[in-house]
Amino acid sequence: MILTVTLNPCIDKSSVVHKLEPESKLRCAEVVHEPGGGGINVSKALKKLGCASVALFPAGGHNGNMLCSLLDGERIPFHAVDTKTETRENWVVHEIENNHQYRFTFPGRPVEESVIKRLVDDIRNFSPSFVVASGSLPPGLPDYFYGLIVKNAKAVGAKCIADTSGTALAALKDKGAYLIKPNIGELCDLLQIPSLSNHEVSDAAQQIIRDGYAEIIAVSMGPDGAWLVAKDEKHFAAAPKVPKKSTVGAGDSMVAGITYMLQQHRSLKECIAFGVACGSAATMNEGTQLFKKTDAEMLFQHILNS
Repeated sequence: MILTVTLNPCIDKSSVVHKLEPESKLRCAEVVHEPGGGGINVSKALKKLGCASVALFPAGGHNGNMLCSLLDGERIPFHAVDTKTETRENWVVHEIENNHQYRFTFPGRPVEESVIKRLVDDIRNFSPSFVVASGSLPPGLPDYFYGLIVKNAKAVGAKCIADTSGTALAALKDKGAYLIKPNIGELCDLLQIPSLSNHEVSDAAQQIIRDGYAEIIAVSMGPDGAWLVAKDEKHFAAAPKVPKKSTVGAGDSMVAGITYMLQQHRSLKECIAFGVACGSAATMNEGTQLFKKTDAEMLFQHILNS
């Protein structure tokens, strides 16, 4: 069973406007509300692949109730830990005239310590085979918190995939997650170097493995593709050229694709090819719709054969 953990969930709100102009009344399309946050997006993507998961997250207030209702509507199993803290929201606005996408990401609010303790306990109670912890930390949580999730996942024999950034990612050193997914800039930050050329990425990722961050490193390189690197293996998957409409959820879709294949004991080459296929397929849809399974499967075959 796959358990996704979202520490800072949100309601994703999206709309469309002809053109963004200052000091003007902008006529927008009807707002679309969708459940969001890293782990929740992974659960949504896994459902598209026909793979069951349970989404674990704190939720509170009006937005928290809406988040649970939206997940019910999408028939995604979840366990919400009640909190007095109002769940945050994000905005995505697509400008038609210039085909630009504007993403407004708002901070979460501090979550009570008792809520976080219950959430960590629930990781053990579910006894999953994979734990996918993804997204930002809400204010007040220490940087080492993802390491605590890794520790509790290991305690029940689960493989923990951690997808975060900044100081929370850096704090995973010596924690031994199963897999992390930095982008190339974050990889440079972990190694405290200014830059990396594309052909240096795989060797740099193996240094991260030696530093104890994870057993496997997936390095996202945006439109170029991604590397999947283990101690004795290196595999690169080039991103296919697709019509891009939105980048929202592309990274979470990649994580879902990799997790889906890992659960099926597929080769690492297939895992990264399918992850890139899911991420690329997500960019083909507007707003926060993630990907279509048929698009992902088609791109997967293309990547394997190219």
